[in-house]
Amino acid sequence: MYKISLMGFSDLEEAYKIELDVNPSPWKYETFLSSFEVGHKGLICKKDNLMIGFIIFSPISPEAHILSISVRNEMQSKGIGTLLLKSMLDQCKVMNYKKIFLEVRVSNEKAINFYEKFGFSKDAIRNNYYTDNSEDALLMSLSI
Repeated sequence: MYKISLMGFSDLEEAYKIELDVNPSPWKYETFLSSFEVGHKGLICKKDNLMIGFIIFSPISPEAHILSISVRNEMQSKGIGTLLLKSMLDQCKVMNYKKIFLEVRVSNEKAINFYEKFGFSKDAIRNNYYTDNSEDALLMSLSI
C-alpha cells in the first residue's frame, strides 16, 4: 500500500537520490535544501517505508507552480505519479488555489501526455529554458 505524506527536511536526501536517478538535468542538493528554506512544499509517496516518489511545488496564492515530480524508475507506470499529482491538486483545492503551472521539456512526450490527462493545457513555449542543453520548455497550466 502506498502512503502519501508531507515532505520534510529529513526526506530531502532520499528524494535527492531519486532526483539524481530519474532527472536528465537534476537539481543540485543545495537547490533542494534552499527550495524548502524559501517555503516550497512537497509530498512524498512511500511503500513499506521506502520513498518511491515525490512532488515539489511552490505555493503562491492563488496559484501553485509544480517544480519537480519524480518516481523511482522501477516504480514508474504504476500510478505513483498520478497519486502524487492528485494529492497535490487536492491540497491546492483545499487551500483555495485557482491555477497550477508547470514547465516540461518539449521532447518529454510521456510527461506532456500525463499532464494532458489531468486537463493541463499547453500555453506557451519558453525558449532555451533548460540550461543543460538549451532545450525549450512547454508551459502548461490547469485551472482548478
